[in-house]
Amino acid sequence: MPRLSSLPPRLAAAPLAVGYATPQDAERARDRARVQGNNLRRLYRTKRWRETRLEVLERDGWTCRQTGVFLTGRYPAADSPVIDHIKKPEGNLALFWDLANLQAVSKAWHDSEKQRQERAAAILAPR
Repeated sequence: MPRLSSLPPRLAAAPLAVGYATPQDAERARDRARVQGNNLRRLYRTKRWRETRLEVLERDGWTCRQTGVFLTGRYPAADSPVIDHIKKPEGNLALFWDLANLQAVSKAWHDSEKQRQERAAAILAPR
């Protein structure tokens, strides 16, 4: 009787489920959609923005200007740093790069209070 050199696999590899994506895939897709809807979004990927971001963080002492929390976390931590435009640039490049219009804030503050303020302003804004 011949000997088996190897056993056939008992379980086949599970096929990838259609329609399911990792959280990272979903975030990338959301970011692509945001970039398409706003020409200024592409500026966040430039060397100039990375340098400006670091300059604002150092100016503000790696501290949230709204809550006083030290910005030591790494995304997506609540204490991770976010550079916030105080006044939305809305297509104005000078306002986008204006250091006086930028502040270092925590992700927690930006994702809650700042978003609430922007939604309230959008509701009250005349159309």
